[in-house]
Amino acid sequence: MVRSMTGFGRSQVNAEGYQISCEIRGVNHRFLDPHIRMPRRYNILEEKIKEDIKGCIQRGRLEININVDKTDDSHRTLKVDKGLALAYYNYLKEIAENLNISKEIRAIDVFRLPEVFNLHDEEEDLDLVWSIMQRAVKAAVDGVLEMREKEGFNLTQDILARNDLILSQVSELEQRSPGVEAEYRNKLQARILELMDPELLDENRLLQEVAIFSDKTSITEEIVRLKSHVEHLKELLALEDAVGRKCDFLVQEMFREINTISSKSNDLKMSQIVVDVKAEIEKIREQLQNIE
Repeated sequence: MVRSMTGFGRSQVNAEGYQISCEIRGVNHRFLDPHIRMPRRYNILEEKIKEDIKGCIQRGRLEININVDKTDDSHRTLKVDKGLALAYYNYLKEIAENLNISKEIRAIDVFRLPEVFNLHDEEEDLDLVWSIMQRAVKAAVDGVLEMREKEGFNLTQDILARNDLILSQVSELEQRSPGVEAEYRNKLQARILELMDPELLDENRLLQEVAIFSDKTSITEEIVRLKSHVEHLKELLALEDAVGRKCDFLVQEMFREINTISSKSNDLKMSQIVVDVKAEIEKIREQLQNIE
């Protein structure tokens, strides 16, 4: 199924004393470009996150925000330096005596002094953290994919409709092309007759000139290739793989063929059709910029 590169997903997992939330925003990009923001102490898990995402998403810039909260107090302990606290206390009493001020010192006053206490995080089991984080990332990715698939479906329908329109316009060009040759022959003959005696008209030379014009303005090969590209685009959009870059290349080839036809068109009606075809191809190209 065709997917767009725009999507959003959010998840939260509570387990084993952790609450881990993950938020992913996806936008257009030529390649897969994940940017991960999470607490520094878990940076070692970044490559694992990227590997998991690569298995699901192939293109797009991804802004990934991961937050980790510890809900179990057992993960944190309070360490008190009793010797330092006693030293502070003794010095404060001594200073109070020397300055002849109140010696009343409360425990909380000592507790607030530098390095008397420290909160200490127990060494974490990163395998446990990863098992929880992986679930959060997967759930957020699933949300992104769901949104991408919905938008991808709508984009596909629009592209297919424009592709069918291009096919009908190309068929119109194909039908119009032989008539251009006949019109040229009649105009050339009429012009010659205006300038010279009809009895001096060389029919063979006239046919030769028409043949040269026909060869120069023939769009048969371009029509065949353009029709082939139109059908190939339909086939690509029916695939399950990421096809955005392939489709983009194919549209460039479609532009190449219609530009060649444009340079060979000496007919007002054909030129108008060519302009319409170019407009539809350009709209398809714009839509493809958002396809994975």
